[in-house]
Amino acid sequence: MSASYFTFPQIDPVIYSLGPVSLRWYGLMYLVAFGLAWWLANRAAKKPGSGWTEQQVSDLLFIGFLGVILGGRVGYVLFYQFDLFLAEPLYLVKIWTGGMSFHGGLLGVLLAMAWFAKRNNKGFLQLGDFVAPLIPLGLAAGRLGNFINAELWGRTTDVPWAVLFPNAGGSPRHPSQLYEFALEGLVLFALIMLYRRVNPPTGSLGGLFLAGYGSARFYVEFYREPDAHLGVLSAGMSMGQWLSLPMIIAGIGLIIYAYSTGSKVNKRVSET
Repeated sequence: MSASYFTFPQIDPVIYSLGPVSLRWYGLMYLVAFGLAWWLANRAAKKPGSGWTEQQVSDLLFIGFLGVILGGRVGYVLFYQFDLFLAEPLYLVKIWTGGMSFHGGLLGVLLAMAWFAKRNNKGFLQLGDFVAPLIPLGLAAGRLGNFINAELWGRTTDVPWAVLFPNAGGSPRHPSQLYEFALEGLVLFALIMLYRRVNPPTGSLGGLFLAGYGSARFYVEFYREPDAHLGVLSAGMSMGQWLSLPMIIAGIGLIIYAYSTGSKVNKRVSET
């Protein structure tokens, strides 16, 4: 029966090596994510009346990228490997061992945004609306990297599109990385871009991103294999679901707040 499932090929995580320096698939996906964010941000900044300069876009992306890396690592260690961190504090800086958390990266980006907003005299909610469309395609690239690396696979299943991943116990599993690629990435990006066209109130684009990502992640976690050392936590939910729940609540609250204040974003900037 297993012959009907897709057997994942052995793919070297290293694309190319030159001496001690190696280009890995996951690293390439980070570069793709950054490139897409740069292209989208500069495209929006060049619109008449955007209020953005190329230098501001470069500064925002640089500080945002630092927030992703530092926040993602710290979040992973604190959310998923806290016991290991207590036993070996230096594990926090051992980035080469792997381990990044989206929710930690989000917190890092929010802190970077707060710093950038204050330094450049921009409203935090306006900045959130500017940043929201830049993230989903980067998330899609990251999930594609997870799939290529045959990591973070799904729970066992007998659906026709199940995949036999290496080092996954020999059982067919949901390709949950591709579910996330589609929902957290492509679908969320399409929703945000369509919503921007109706000239929504300030803060609602950021709220849509928070609620949209949180909902997509919460749903896909039902098909994603929980971390072996954590398993399913209280109320039958995984760590990813518990971390996504506040995002959903915050996103819905932000949308309600945006419509209650009724401040519209600049239509010329919001359209693409």
